[in-house]
Amino acid sequence: MKDIIVFDGECNLCNGVVGWLLKFAPKNQFQMVAFQSPLGQQLLIGNGFPTQQLDTVILFDEEGKHTRSNGFLRILSKIPKWQFAGTALLYIPKEIRDRIYVLAAQNRVKWFGKSQTCAINL
Repeated sequence: MKDIIVFDGECNLCNGVVGWLLKFAPKNQFQMVAFQSPLGQQLLIGNGFPTQQLDTVILFDEEGKHTRSNGFLRILSKIPKWQFAGTALLYIPKEIRDRIYVLAAQNRVKWFGKSQTCAINL
């Protein structure tokens, strides 16, 4: 089973990260799902997330659902070239990692802009 990554398909930062993942992650490792898509909405509703706006990446894998810095670093740790970095950064206290993550998430559109197109097909 593929791990599922739910992301904001209108966010330029998110689309850039998804494009990078599509290039460097092992083929068939991840299924990328924009939260605006029907499947994205279904996953959000089924897991108790708000459906109008997404302020975190969500990774669904064999161990459950992971958000914020845990989600992002778990994704990194599944990519062979980035496995060490992703795993090592998990040792930074979650409170510190999530503060940085939330700061970036709150400013991502301001810093990187918004797109009308998605890195993947909705």
